[in-house]
Amino acid sequence: MNFEQRFNLIYKDLLNTDTEELASIYHDDIIFVDPITTHQGLAAVKAYFARLLTSTEACEFDIHLMQDCRTPADANYDYLVEWTMRLTLKNQSRLITVDGVSVLKLTDDKIIYHRDYYDLGEMVYEHIPLLKQVIHFVKKKLNS
Repeated sequence: MNFEQRFNLIYKDLLNTDTEELASIYHDDIIFVDPITTHQGLAAVKAYFARLLTSTEACEFDIHLMQDCRTPADANYDYLVEWTMRLTLKNQSRLITVDGVSVLKLTDDKIIYHRDYYDLGEMVYEHIPLLKQVIHFVKKKLNS
C-alpha cells in the first residue's frame, strides 16, 4: 500500500483507527501543528489523538484532494490535502462539519511535518452559545 492509500485509510474513519496505526504514516520525529496546539514526536501525536478520540462519538474525513507537490524538488511541502471533517462529540448530539487543508512534508515515505489549517471558530467557538451569538453578530456587521 502506498503512502496516499495509507493516509486515506487512516483518516477515513479516524475513530476506529488504532493509534498504533499512526506509525504507518507518521515519522518518529513528526511535528504536528493545528490551530489549537503543536506536538513533537510520534508518541506525543499518538497521545494527542487518543485524548481527542476518547471524547468523540464519530470522526470521519472526506478527502477531496490529495495533491502531490513534490515537483519541483524544492517545494515547501510534499502534499496538499483538502478535506471536510465530520465530528460528533459524546457530550453533544450535534454534528460539527469543518473544512480544512493540511500541508505535509515527508521523509522516508512518512510524514515528518503535518500542519492543519481550518477555522477554529467553525469548529469550537460557534458551538458555545454566547460566543456563537457574538460571532454571528460580528460576521453580519462585516458583511453589511
